[in-house]
Amino acid sequence: MASDVRVSAPTEERHPATTEIDTASTLEILTLMNDADRSVADAVAAVLPELAVLVDHAVEAIRAGGHVHYFGAGTSGRLAVLDAAELLPTFNVPEGLFVAHHAGGSDALLRAVENVEDDVDQGAAEAADLTSLDIAIGLTASGRTPFVQGALAAARDRGARTALVTANPGAELTAYADHVLAAETGPEILTGSTRLKAGTAQKLILNGFSTAVMIRLGRTWSNLMVDVVATNAKLRGRTIRILQEATGVDEGTARTTLDAAGGELKPALLSLLAGVPVLEARAALATHGDSVATALRGVAPDVAQ
Repeated sequence: MASDVRVSAPTEERHPATTEIDTASTLEILTLMNDADRSVADAVAAVLPELAVLVDHAVEAIRAGGHVHYFGAGTSGRLAVLDAAELLPTFNVPEGLFVAHHAGGSDALLRAVENVEDDVDQGAAEAADLTSLDIAIGLTASGRTPFVQGALAAARDRGARTALVTANPGAELTAYADHVLAAETGPEILTGSTRLKAGTAQKLILNGFSTAVMIRLGRTWSNLMVDVVATNAKLRGRTIRILQEATGVDEGTARTTLDAAGGELKPALLSLLAGVPVLEARAALATHGDSVATALRGVAPDVAQ
């Protein structure tokens, strides 16, 4: 017979303002939810200084050849999978640079799989290949998920830097984390339903973390996504628009330059900004860490100022 666990966490407490939510009107229910959601951004704001430190460590690790690994179960794991999956088309990151380990694997993405989040050994096995160059980020609203515990413990044993994203300031797993990102979102409007405020906080933290890492790695220019992969008509149109907005050229010039760059936006953009041939722009990017801003300062400092 499976054992029971009583979780002690703010997310398991009853919200005093929603005890009669089951008899409320539809608009009242939605208003209660919206009122509760308003507090999430402030809770996330409180952890931004520590998140900034983690971002800087992740950038350093990636530049040294490391990778970022997310570990989570249930909603937390699904949010991790979503964040990692979206980085490839948005920023053209190499496959495997950000890896999401979801308890129960792909079978658990669409349905609950019994006991997988309670498997410490499976969490440890998922982190078995990490090295001292890697970053391991565990996500658990309650701060106690055994799968995440196993992963963070194994990651730390292998020398990886570890972080915990949770909604519980008193989380059990803080002992396994070099960085604790505890967004105090408090009780949910439905007791224990951490897909609500706690999940929203996790999504905001993941958005902030991965986007800031990409910006620091030079995968944007200004506020434009210059590493976007044009995999559909909308994105192909966006690449042309980015070139036009960034350089002021007409559509025909943008298309011609993009074609000369083999459809790659960065060398086309640098070519137009610096007034150099695409081949020279491509070489400059290779020399300057694939950053348009840095390469522009190298080949055309007057333009970069």
